[in-house]
Amino acid sequence: MVYTLPATGGTPARVTAKSPSYLHGWSPDGRFLVYTGEREGEFDIYKIPAEGGREIRLTKSKGLDDGSEYSPDGNSIFFCSSRTGRMQIWRMDPDGKNQRQLTFDDLNNWFPHVSPDNKWIVFLSFPPEVPADQHPFYQRVYLRLMPVTGGEARVIAYLYGGQGSINVPSWSPDSRKISFISNGQFR
Repeated sequence: MVYTLPATGGTPARVTAKSPSYLHGWSPDGRFLVYTGEREGEFDIYKIPAEGGREIRLTKSKGLDDGSEYSPDGNSIFFCSSRTGRMQIWRMDPDGKNQRQLTFDDLNNWFPHVSPDNKWIVFLSFPPEVPADQHPFYQRVYLRLMPVTGGEARVIAYLYGGQGSINVPSWSPDSRKISFISNGQFR
């Protein structure tokens, strides 16, 4: 379930009526929450007003849709989807329209995070032998970077990680650094 809580503390307010619902982020204007929900055996991306209300289904394809995040300008939502057989990075309008694939490789690409300057996407890539619908911890993975418009992705770090390495926004406010969690020694 998804709840909100004032930053100063207080009583949590339940936002989603259905479960499971896995929160991924806020719209830049603070009006909506975006999350993955399992409904009738399918995992799709939903948004809901921050104060609660009717959830709005944004994706409707077979396969797992996950890891949604608004762009800093609020004009797009980035997410990952296994609808092609591999987990790939996608982009859509905030209303779910114009869904378009951004990565087209044989890796399984998870958790796109857009830089605050709206120029780059960082994401985690699993090797092909890890099933597309899984993101286990303690795997050999790549941290990759590509332009927000798509194009060639380049490896910026090799690490032991996976689930938990960059599940949440990872950029410094100036778009110059990225934080992540590695399960191994990093040099």
